[in-house]
Amino acid sequence: MGMENCADTMVGDAMLKGISGGQKRRLTTGEMIVGPTKVLFMDEISNGLDTSTTFQIVSRLQQLAHNTEATVVISLLQPPPETYNLFDDVILMAEGNIIYHGPRSDILGFFEECGFRCPERKGVADFLQEVLSREEQEQYWSKVHESYSYVPVDRFSMIFASSCIGQRLDEELTKPYDKSQCHLNALSFNIYALPKWELFKACMGRELILMKRNSGVYIFKTSQVLFVAVVMMTLFIRTRMGVDILHANYYFGSLFYALSVFLTNGIPELVMTVTRLPVFYKQKHLYPAWAYAIPAAIVKVPISLIESFMWTSLTYYVVGYSPEPERFLRHFLVLFLVHQMSLSLFRFLASYFQTMVASTVSGTSSLVVIMFFGGFILPQPSMPHWLRWGSWISPLTYSEIGLAINEFLAPRWNKISTSNAATGQQVLASRGLNFNSYFYWISVGALFVNILLFNVAFTLALTFRKSPGEPRSVITRRARSKIHGVDRSVAAKLKSSVATTPAATPTTSTKCKEMGRMALPFVPLTVAFRNLNYYVDTPTEMRKQGYARNKLQLLHSITGTFRPGVLSALMGVSGAGKTTLLDVLAGRKSGGSIEGDIRIGGYLKVQETFSRISSYCEQDAVHSPHITVEESLIYSAWLRLPPTIDSHTRTKFVNEVLETMELDGTRDSLVGISGVNGLSIERRKRQLLL
Repeated sequence: MGMENCADTMVGDAMLKGISGGQKRRLTTGEMIVGPTKVLFMDEISNGLDTSTTFQIVSRLQQLAHNTEATVVISLLQPPPETYNLFDDVILMAEGNIIYHGPRSDILGFFEECGFRCPERKGVADFLQEVLSREEQEQYWSKVHESYSYVPVDRFSMIFASSCIGQRLDEELTKPYDKSQCHLNALSFNIYALPKWELFKACMGRELILMKRNSGVYIFKTSQVLFVAVVMMTLFIRTRMGVDILHANYYFGSLFYALSVFLTNGIPELVMTVTRLPVFYKQKHLYPAWAYAIPAAIVKVPISLIESFMWTSLTYYVVGYSPEPERFLRHFLVLFLVHQMSLSLFRFLASYFQTMVASTVSGTSSLVVIMFFGGFILPQPSMPHWLRWGSWISPLTYSEIGLAINEFLAPRWNKISTSNAATGQQVLASRGLNFNSYFYWISVGALFVNILLFNVAFTLALTFRKSPGEPRSVITRRARSKIHGVDRSVAAKLKSSVATTPAATPTTSTKCKEMGRMALPFVPLTVAFRNLNYYVDTPTEMRKQGYARNKLQLLHSITGTFRPGVLSALMGVSGAGKTTLLDVLAGRKSGGSIEGDIRIGGYLKVQETFSRISSYCEQDAVHSPHITVEESLIYSAWLRLPPTIDSHTRTKFVNEVLETMELDGTRDSLVGISGVNGLSIERRKRQLLL
């Protein structure tokens, strides 16, 4: 895959710098072809790749199919001619219909029978895309003695079904399969490629790597616990608290505060689980859910041990709890179990609700319910009788019982008070916690059961819940008009009349006579840059391999200029630094150090004003998923167009841009989440250009 130079580089995401977009595409392809794969379905693998790399990858896949008799189906938009010629069969689709399915060498003959001919110097893939477009179909009409009329997709599909290729395909599909020709080893009765133990070890190894990569998060969380423990030590200090009923409330408060800290300390687990769900659902059929869930729970055990032991060691004797060593260990055990229960709870909520918003709301609501019924904010005797059952479903109740019994049944609380009862018993009775000492172990068992239940629920949610978001088909206006019985020709005439409507006044816009389009005024500017250098901190992996320098240089003395009226091409193989250069010029780099001179119209670039006069179409499309295509463009026009442009002109300009980018048919469609629902990758890229 040509990725040996970045084998030790982290993949990265929108928040973490990693490999380039083309390298990510190659990585995705590499993940799928690793192993003895016999059936490959590959969707738009050429996005972000140069034509040479695309040709090399498809050439290797062709050899894989021919030499190993593997089944390979590749979806491509418009591959270059040399890549297109590597395919044996072609399946051409439009609007959910099969236009052609057969040998690549016969597809041009099929369209010639339909009255359309591909020019000699025209790429076949480009021709196949454009001949189905209403706007570009007429230029390929070859029957000069007949008048042209638009041939819809349905008509092409019917012609193919009645052609000799379509009929032969139908006959082959209707012919029953001869089972006697099937090899006995062709059927696989194993769901997964590896034994269960090997799958578990593979998932465990990945969890350990991810834990190492996210070590900063765990160090920060541990430091936070350390800081809060120091604050608590100064707040509930033993020199200010006696062993009596009055100060017992302070002890109760310190116990509840410790439980609250460890309960809320599991919230980051919710966020990390949600962000990892897309990768799990991508690989869901490679291993069972338990092979993912069990390692995810095991690797957090050392974190819980460290944080709970640190807290107990720092606070137990400073606050002045009962000094017996066994009670110290019991206190530590309850805090450890509470932290594990919290992590398990938030993992389950994240796996069930799947989205960040729903998971956060459910997590907050769960915390409110657990704390309300925990026995400290509202003691059980103070609750209405019909509501007391709630205290027994709250894990915090059992942890409160365990810590309270461990402390207030200690020998130092056995002093007889004026009410002829031990001080500790009297304190517990006032809170509705007057249980025997063995109830501590019942509380520990209840916490174990809660941990087990939440982890089982986490596994079941991963097993039975579908991928977050349901893919929705995007229905264009033209298709919607057809569904509702509206004549297409009438819609086309209306569309044509809108497109030829005069624009606004000459003070705000001018008309391009030859194109019939609106052009808003702007000031041409020249972008010049000289001796641009960009440095980043040397990755740890490179230092381990012997790279001695502290800084890694990504751009080396780049000098150039972009002039008005000149279309410049920035070219290079994947990973050459194209995106890095554009990020530096656009001011999108938030890390590293930049050296050099960037001038706009002869003046040094000021990022605050440069952002107002420039646009940057990034490699990865980032959109708001819950607004429509038209709303997204209108919002962008509001932010970018000057106030001298009136709303009527702005609306007309938006409509023309939608038509130019062929998005007018999907203007009312939600953008959605990439790979989940909404627009396709190709439409997202077109919207990003707007």
